[in-house]
Amino acid sequence: MRDVIGQAKGILMERHKLTADEAFAVLARASQNTNRKLVDVARYLTTTGQLTHRTPR
Repeated sequence: MRDVIGQAKGILMERHKLTADEAFAVLARASQNTNRKLVDVARYLTTTGQLTHRTPR
């Protein structure tokens, strides 16, 4: 679980030039906004490369 969160933080840090704390805050916000566990958001990011599901309008 911790490894997946670390990997997701690393992706965000590299992609957006964030600090570790900033990357964790992005994951936490996405978790709250989507009402999903943080580890699930992190797992989704590491498998798809996307932070959240995109729903068509």
